Amino acid sequence: MKSLVVLAPLAGAMLLVSSCSKGEAVKEPVRTFQIGERVNLQPLIYAVFEKQWVTQFGTGPEARTPQNRFFLVRLSVNNNGTSTAFVPNMTLEDDAGGTCAELQDGDGAPHWLGYLRSIKPAGSIEGTVLFDCTPKHYRLKLANEDGKIAYVDLPLSFDTNENTVDVLPKDDTGEKLKHPK
Repeated sequence: MKSLVVLAPLAGAMLLVSSCSKGEAVKEPVRTFQIGERVNLQPLIYAVFEKQWVTQFGTGPEARTPQNRFFLVRLSVNNNGTSTAFVPNMTLEDDAGGTCAELQDGDGAPHWLGYLRSIKPAGSIEGTVLFDCTPKHYRLKLANEDGKIAYVDLPLSFDTNENTVDVLPKDDTGEKLKHPK
């Protein structure tokens, strides 16, 4: 009987310790990276290279215009895992907590990555993701399939030399080729 009195509190303490360590995961802080830094969200590794605000794609009657302004973000994603990985869609978040979702239609966007993206093991993709939003300071929200997230800071800036992206290819002399009829 004395051994039961001694063992009961010990068994209770062991159950309490084991339930806390298994049931409650330690939350990692969400990090914010700068353009050019590697963002490791295993198995995906992201790198954002540049951003650009665009008023339209193309010219004339075939031009595609946004509701607000197109925002292109050029990045690469590597799959460091052993199986095919799916790249979750991205979101922009402003300083007030507002969000802007990635567009499903990249018609006219140069090197558009597409909306549904998968990467084979040890593979990578590079291109642009497209948003239609009001120009302001944003953070690009990146994720992996498990829901782990990180942000890339995208300060507001405009390049006055480039406000449209040509969708027509150019020939060897740099002249735009005409649309095929």
